Parts: sequence; C-alpha cells; structure tokens
Amino acid sequence: MTRAQSAVELLVRERARAHPDATWLAFGDETYTWGEVLSFARRAANGWLELGVRPADRVAILLGNCPEFIWSYLGLLFMGAGPVPVNTAQRGVTLHHILADSGVRAAIVSEALRPVFDEARVGCPDLAHTVVVGGRPGGGIDWDVERLLGAADTEPVVDLAEAPPAAAMLYTSGTTGPPKGVVTSSYDASPIGMLLGAAGVGPGETMYTPLPLFHGNALYVSMIGSMVLDARFALAERFSASRFFDDCRRFDAVEFNALGGMISILLKQPVRPDDADNPVRTVLSAGCPPDRWEEFERRFGLRLVEWFGMVDAPGILLNTEGRVGSMGKPIAGVEFAVVDDAGQPVPVDTTGELVFRHPAGQLTHYHGLPDATEAAYRGGWFHTGDLASQDAEGFYYYKGRKKESIRRLGENISAWEIETVVNAHPAVQESAAHAVPSELGEDEVKLVVVPKPGAHVSPEALTEFCDGKVAGYAVPRYVEIVDELPKTGTQRVRYGVLKERGITPATWDRLGTDDAAGSPAGSPAGATTKEQHA
Repeated sequence: MTRAQSAVELLVRERARAHPDATWLAFGDETYTWGEVLSFARRAANGWLELGVRPADRVAILLGNCPEFIWSYLGLLFMGAGPVPVNTAQRGVTLHHILADSGVRAAIVSEALRPVFDEARVGCPDLAHTVVVGGRPGGGIDWDVERLLGAADTEPVVDLAEAPPAAAMLYTSGTTGPPKGVVTSSYDASPIGMLLGAAGVGPGETMYTPLPLFHGNALYVSMIGSMVLDARFALAERFSASRFFDDCRRFDAVEFNALGGMISILLKQPVRPDDADNPVRTVLSAGCPPDRWEEFERRFGLRLVEWFGMVDAPGILLNTEGRVGSMGKPIAGVEFAVVDDAGQPVPVDTTGELVFRHPAGQLTHYHGLPDATEAAYRGGWFHTGDLASQDAEGFYYYKGRKKESIRRLGENISAWEIETVVNAHPAVQESAAHAVPSELGEDEVKLVVVPKPGAHVSPEALTEFCDGKVAGYAVPRYVEIVDELPKTGTQRVRYGVLKERGITPATWDRLGTDDAAGSPAGSPAGATTKEQHA
C-alpha cells in the first residue's frame, strides 16, 4: 500500500494479528471478534472506494450507536478518507451548515434520518454519494449498507499521489454560533493515555458506554481507548437510567464514562439492595455535582475519577486524588491558568476563564475559520470559554460556561453556582439557570427546575431556598417548573433552547405586579411580560 496508516488502523491490525478470535465489541446480543473487526473495516474501505470516495474526501456519518457506525468509520480510516461524525439531533440550517462547511463528498445515514438529511443536503454540490442503513437505495440514495459491507475482504489499494489523506473532523455543539469543525493537525496521545491509565482497565476487561459515538467522549475515550488498552468495548444504543447498571452487570463492565447530568439521573433511580453489586470499579466523570460525588461512590460501590477535556484542543485536567468537586490538576506537560478578560492571571480562589497551552504549541484549528482559530489561541493560550478557579494547592474547579454567565445589576453570575445550590433542595432532580432580557437592561435570572418523581416544590420555596446561599443579586427572579430539561446526546443541558423559550406563560415572577411589567404577584408572568422581554 502506498499510503500512511492511521494510529487507529495500526491498532486494529495489531489486535487482529495478536488474537483474532478474542471478542472486542459487544452490542446488544451481538459480539464481534478482532478478526471480524478487521474484516468489516477492510470491506467498508473497499466499499467506499467502489462508491467513488477518495483519500482526500471527507464523509459524513449520521448514525446512532450501532456496529455500522464503527465499520463505516474504520473503513474510511483504512482507505485514507476523513470521517465526519454528525450529531443525529441536528436539523435544518444547522445540519445543512455542517454538510456544506465540511465539504463532505459522501454520507452514510440511517433510514430514520433520511427525510431531514434529504432536506439539509440541498445546496451541497460536493455531496455526491449516499449510503443508507436500514433502508433501500433510490430517491438520492446510491447504496444500502449491505452493499457497502459486501465489498471484497482484501487490502484496500489507494495511491496517495492522487491527493493527501483527509483528516477526521468533529463539530462543536454550536451553542454560541454555527458549529465549528475541529481539525487536528498534529497528535499527542500522552494526555489521553494518562487519562486511560487512571481508568485502571486491564487487557480483556470491558469498558461500557451508552454515550453517542458522534461525540468525542464515546468515540475517543471509550471506543478508541478500549483499543489502546486492549480491552473489550460494550456499546449501548442509548442512555437508559433504568437499565444502566443492569447493562454493566450483563457486560461485566469495570469502567464507564459519565457526562453532564448522568450522575444525578442515576442517583434518582429507586434504591435497590444490589446497587453496589456491580462489576464497575472506576467512573471517568466530567461534571459530577460536588454534592452527589460521595453519595454516588457509596451507593454503587465504585471510585469516581473527575477530569476535564475538550475536542477543540488537547489539554486534560485529572483528579485521581478524590478531591471532591475538583476537575484536578494538569497532566502531560500541558499548562493551565485562570485569567480575566484582559488575559491576566487572577488570584487564587477567584473565578475567571480557563485557558491552557500545549508544550508543542497549537495542534488544532477550526476548519475554514482562521479568525476564530486565532481568537481561540490568542496569546498562545487556548481559551476554553469555561469559567473556573484554582485553589492554593493547584486544584481547578469548574464554575460554568462563560457564555452561560448572567449579567445583572453590574455583577456577573455563574449559572453553575445557582444550579449547585438549587440541586441540593430535597425535592429537586435537576435545574438550569439562564439569562433572560431585563426591561432595565442587562439580564434577569430565570431558573428552570425538574422536581424529583412524585415530589412537589413551589417557585416561592425555591427562591427562599436560595436566600443566603447565593448573592442577593443572583436569586432567580423567574422560575418555571417543567417535566424535563432539553438535553444533548451527552446529557448536557441545551441552554440555547431554554433561552429561546424565554419567559413562557408558565413562568412565575417573584417581583409581582409593580416590578414585573404588570404580572400579578406570585403568578405566571403572562403574555405582556413575554412580549416585553422578548
């Protein structure tokens, strides 16, 4: 072969050579050996080539968790093309933006997403070939996945003289604008290697994830991480709190990753006498609520290792010392700091923006966005957009997203700090605080709360609960009780959706008639308030 081989391809080949009959992937009742993984990867590579994909091309993957996602992804790496996993929740203009911006030459899409894909692909002239999973060709679809995977199980032959191989790309969530494609120009595996070492997973043991493969956590840490550790990989179709630990038992999983509200959601499940009777030893967690940390470890009989990382740039904080509430300390020679808006370091225990820099310099860029890349890496430091503080011992603590901060009466308020207090209320399952426009300028604070199953809590009780626990200017003015919060596939709150909803007819306003644009005291802020705050 006349092409460079990716690190992932080399791992697959090495595992298949060393123990072809050993199981790697478990999905539902299906299992796949390393020999079968290599076979599917080669067949997918040859299928992509027959379809017309070349090494310089990028290919969109619009699939939920399934083996076909993995075979498609590996096949592209085996023939030198660049996979572009796409969040299956994307729709309309955002999905069109990703397809057009990435310049994908082909796509593989599930039948369930075919209508939204067909709408979004209009105006994407580069997108010439499409494969469907769970459906049949026709109507703009060239092949079904059976034809893709029915190609020859032989070594793919490509000539890099045609064009250099394309880099893989993951898109950001787009919470502050259109999603940005992150391209890694140079790799350093040492931070992720140290993170995987902290997981304590040995060869042949199982790592489990229900998180979506179109996000970096499941794709890089769980899937590719299991390859690095020569571990087994158990994949669920989606997150289910009621089945979660039964799945861990079923697959004999010793490790899983937790994101966003997963910890709180799992703790809300009815207590069972066998909660701690599970094989899990370690949870790699990003964003565990401090007040749930020790309870989670105690109830389920495991160890929680907190960490921080991003797809946008290589830098990891790792907390292996059990410091409750902390993201940890820098690893692998990457420098971290907390700075003010002028880029100057802030004092200990002061909130500012979290920034970091890799000893090798800039290793990533945003596709087609030189200005955004330059802004993110200004001063030689990557600016995360996250708020944090650092204590005197060098531990870092998460304080929310900078863009999710709220500006009221000249003060900056962290949504995370309000939520941490509210989530400690015995009747609250989870909450989200966000800004809504104020008739006086700047923002007002709105709190959206999901009660625990069977529990009732009033807006008045919630604001009273906040008194004395947060600054007076941070006590929410508006409260809305809902059945659920809008979430991403990784169980992160979609603050943009909440901000777009704004003040609804079901929103309670604690200031009342005189101070709240005519809303009756202690009642929902009706249509008049909604219009004035739109």
